[in-house]
Amino acid sequence: MLRKSLSKYKKQVTTKQKAAILTRTPEPQRKCSPESRHEQISTSSLKATYIVLGKNGDFGGYFFFVCVCTFAPPLQQESLQFYEYDTDVSMGSLTQQDYEMQSKDIRKDGTNISLDTSLMLQSDDTQLDVPPTKDTNLPTCLLCVCLSGSVYCEEIDIEAVPPLPKETAYLYARFNKIKRIAASDFADITTLRRIDFSGNRIEEIEDGAFSKLLLLEELSLAENRLVKLPVLPPKLTTFNANQNRIKSRGIKANAFKKLTNLAYLYLGHNALESVPLNLPESLRILHLQYNNITTITDDTFCKSNNTRYIRTSMDEIRMEGNPIVLAKHVNAFSCLRMLPVGTYY
Repeated sequence: MLRKSLSKYKKQVTTKQKAAILTRTPEPQRKCSPESRHEQISTSSLKATYIVLGKNGDFGGYFFFVCVCTFAPPLQQESLQFYEYDTDVSMGSLTQQDYEMQSKDIRKDGTNISLDTSLMLQSDDTQLDVPPTKDTNLPTCLLCVCLSGSVYCEEIDIEAVPPLPKETAYLYARFNKIKRIAASDFADITTLRRIDFSGNRIEEIEDGAFSKLLLLEELSLAENRLVKLPVLPPKLTTFNANQNRIKSRGIKANAFKKLTNLAYLYLGHNALESVPLNLPESLRILHLQYNNITTITDDTFCKSNNTRYIRTSMDEIRMEGNPIVLAKHVNAFSCLRMLPVGTYY
């Protein structure tokens, strides 16, 4: 029935009313049919052809549109390129300017350097080639830290005592490379109260280097390479010479006798064969551990001719690590309030 109606209708239409074919590209976001809404098809890839069948007639005066949708070939999308700000360098691909710049590259030290960066590298060459160095010829308060009478020259690899301000009272020159202390180093510095040369390489101290330091109370020469002790200033209260190479012959018999204020004496980890003589009555702490002490006399700490004598100030004596049995020298400790620390059997 439908075929007959269509053939009858085709005979009645005029030439102007013949089937017209309209081809156009749909507007964005429009589909050819309701069913196409559920399909993820880009409108730019569709072309709709509408066939107009009739104006009136057997179809009750209505126009019938047949929508024919065809897929157009997909458009080739342009590659996206990302550029760094204020540069001509492309992150995705090289631009035309890049190809032009490649022909102008400069060969330097086996590497390509573009013209953009060649000037910058030329200005920085001197900075890159100069190795960092420590200038030990700077003024003391630029090389060290000077703060209200204290001078801190620690771990700066100096090999000699630097010139000090005349008002210096405290000098800390630990962990350097000082090998020698001259008498002229402190000749004009009479205000010193504390000196610390721990952790250096001191092998020699000239006679009289500390003799003019009448206010010096604390002196540390620990962790050096000394084989003998210098003449010490008279008001010294603390002297530390631990971890050196001092032997008994390197200490004079009266080295500590006149030091009436000496309270702390540290001579551990050396090469002493005996306890130093004429220790002052003011001594409170005496460290002699890890030496080579083999003998002690009755007069080392006490007075053999005075059985009532008591050394009241002595609080601690350390003698462990020595090849001596302390129990064999009982009379040597009769004047002490506490027995020394060490081996007794």
